[in-house]
Amino acid sequence: MRCIGHLEGKAPGPLVIAIGGMHGNEPAGVKAIDRVLKLLQEHKTQQNLHFKGTFIGIIGNVQAYQKGQRYLQKDLNRAWHKSHLDWVMSVPLEQLSGEDREIGELAAHIRTAIETYRPEALILLDLHTTSAAGGVFSIPTDEGYSTELAKALRAPVIIGLLDEIEGTLLQCGIDGHFKVGEIPPHNFGVAFEAGQHDDPRSETRCVTALLNCLAIAGCIPDVLARSYTIPTVEKHLPGVTHLRHIHRIQEGDHFRMKPGYVNFQPIHQGEHLADDRHGPIYAPMDGFILMPLYQAQGSDGFFVVQGE
Repeated sequence: MRCIGHLEGKAPGPLVIAIGGMHGNEPAGVKAIDRVLKLLQEHKTQQNLHFKGTFIGIIGNVQAYQKGQRYLQKDLNRAWHKSHLDWVMSVPLEQLSGEDREIGELAAHIRTAIETYRPEALILLDLHTTSAAGGVFSIPTDEGYSTELAKALRAPVIIGLLDEIEGTLLQCGIDGHFKVGEIPPHNFGVAFEAGQHDDPRSETRCVTALLNCLAIAGCIPDVLARSYTIPTVEKHLPGVTHLRHIHRIQEGDHFRMKPGYVNFQPIHQGEHLADDRHGPIYAPMDGFILMPLYQAQGSDGFFVVQGE
């Protein structure tokens, strides 16, 4: 089942859609969404919570999630190109398979929600985890309200990363490709990386991020978010960094990251970071390493960010 649950307030407000399991081997977001929905429903029932707007929680890649693998045929979070989305939406759903079917169902779900609630603002929160330790950070879609929203999630903010990763659902959303009618809602998006896949703290961090997102969006009182959240990161981590480099992996590269790297570990220009069929791969500059790849599936070997 794709929809984890939803909560609709009596007062108007934004439509907040939280997505977990965009990659099927990342269950923390799905579990966190379920926890938050139950928590808010309990408060609504027992403590007369005045919820504003609408909150919907959905699973991104249902088929991959059921199998516990990142994806089936292709990375779902690299496939949201406008031309491909248009093709998917022109084909009967029963004729689609793999990630194309996931795109069709997801897009239809989001568009139906927009058509049903007609919100002035749509906020997409995409919850993820990483294969390396220490990966707690947020990625806004722009340097305006999305960045302010990302900062409120109490994790380091990476500026410019989504601009360099093609085919993400968030980029598709802020480009207006989910619009219904002539006047689309204002679209904002943030991706939140909660830590390592198997770290039990990752689920709790997703809960923290989701509650803070709902609070800054005006859906729930700030006091409720603060009472159930914990600090998501160590204070020594940089508050805001900018993407400077991505190491892309080509088919047949046989990329192998050197062992022991964790997110936000300082690296130095010329440092031996990885190997592939062409030989050693060295750090192109000083900075912090981000999302070093320690799993079989993936098209990005590592990222390098620098502080302001």
